[in-house]
Amino acid sequence: REGMNGDDEEMVAASVDPYLPLEWRFSQVFGERSAGEEVQEVDVISAIEFDHYGDHLATGDRGGRVVLFERSDVRNSSGGARRDLEETDHHPLRHPEFRYKTEFQSHDPEFDYLKSLEIEEKINKIRWCQTANGALFLLSTNDKTIKYWKVQDKKMKKVCEVNSDPSKTGALASSSNPSITTACLGNGGVISSLRFPVVTSHESSPVARCRRVYSHAHDYHINSISNNSDGETFISADDLRINLWNLEISNQSFNIVDVKPEKMEDLSEVITSAEFHPTHCNMLAYSSSKGSIRLLDLRQSALCDSHSKLFEEPEAAGPKSFFTEIIASVSDIKFAKEGRYLLSRDYMTLKLWDINMDSGPVSTFQVHEYLKPKLCDLYENDSIFDKFECCISGNGLRAATGSYSNMFRVFGVSPGSTESATLEASRNPMRRHVPVPSRPSRLGSIARVVGRGSESAGGVDGSSNALDYKTKLLHLAWHPNENSIACAAGNSLYMYYG
Repeated sequence: REGMNGDDEEMVAASVDPYLPLEWRFSQVFGERSAGEEVQEVDVISAIEFDHYGDHLATGDRGGRVVLFERSDVRNSSGGARRDLEETDHHPLRHPEFRYKTEFQSHDPEFDYLKSLEIEEKINKIRWCQTANGALFLLSTNDKTIKYWKVQDKKMKKVCEVNSDPSKTGALASSSNPSITTACLGNGGVISSLRFPVVTSHESSPVARCRRVYSHAHDYHINSISNNSDGETFISADDLRINLWNLEISNQSFNIVDVKPEKMEDLSEVITSAEFHPTHCNMLAYSSSKGSIRLLDLRQSALCDSHSKLFEEPEAAGPKSFFTEIIASVSDIKFAKEGRYLLSRDYMTLKLWDINMDSGPVSTFQVHEYLKPKLCDLYENDSIFDKFECCISGNGLRAATGSYSNMFRVFGVSPGSTESATLEASRNPMRRHVPVPSRPSRLGSIARVVGRGSESAGGVDGSSNALDYKTKLLHLAWHPNENSIACAAGNSLYMYYG
């Protein structure tokens, strides 16, 4: 560590400590729109997913397209292990950077003639599968149909110019030029310079090919797909059923959860999200519109009518309002990388659960508590039914979820952590927290750090008046190995690092 003074060593030590609060910085943006530019509905991003290693990122949009990005900041192999060790020793503040790789049309609009229903092309979920032989594999789904895609780099062959210059005479095109062919005609004549087109291989280009189509298995809209850790199977879930598929068999699936009652008027809750355990191939969890999460063990029975564990918050004392059950509905669940903790998002809060403790959540984080007085307005404009996603860092120390006005919240979820930040999906995501004045002030940015929980997180003036309910950040993903977040704001993909 020659050449490093005390301040440098302190900086390195600080950057190594994963428990210190992070200062988030803007990294990249793809598809940024200019001021006043109108966003086309088909371009709005509807799904985001990093692959297992964090080297690739996929987004899906309402137009049925899947766009792939690949990491561009991989280390140069020249320099060998010594350079890697030196970089590790000095621990530079590096962050992942991505570049556009390719895009393809995954789904097209369809029409169900039997039910007289239009099936829109919007991509609901994307999940990466295991790579093989240098090819990428992923699952994408709209409301009814799941597709299994293979993306592989292939060398593109093109026909170039002919193999000689037509201005050259036959005398010049002699045997010293092997690309010229001499041919004899039937009448005894000779062509001394017969020219052929030449096929050459150019740079490789990624090509997407649909390997399997999994269809006609769901009567209701698919809300989740999730890969199993065995690398062979996956689940798909709609409002009332969860099906188990084998990746290699597209014409058959097994129904493992069915919550449809005999009479539909007896229906009291629906499935909202489902996720396989990251390491135990026999375990999965699904959430419901009543705010509960059920953990299932596939070894117990073929049809998992009964759960092995039920996670729900103890019923709060006091009167219930009309909105109590609506805002309790869980919109997304995510397992932490090691599989012990489970993150869930309902309309108002983010909750962390320990799968070994079913008495209640370990922690509850208020995302936008300041919206409680506005629930009537949110119900009238249907915003109360927005489905916000959540994500958890690879080390399990932080979690993030979205809100309105293209804002998202980041919380420290480790025991004793008080870390909390509110960021805006823009080039300037974070500003130093300034005390909120007693009288509302009109400032130019809504991105700043706020206190943990409910204290004045409501936009620039500490209230919900400045929020734009049309610009909502529903989709985001955390890099599996680094403190980097990708989030969707309309048709734009923003990336941040901490």
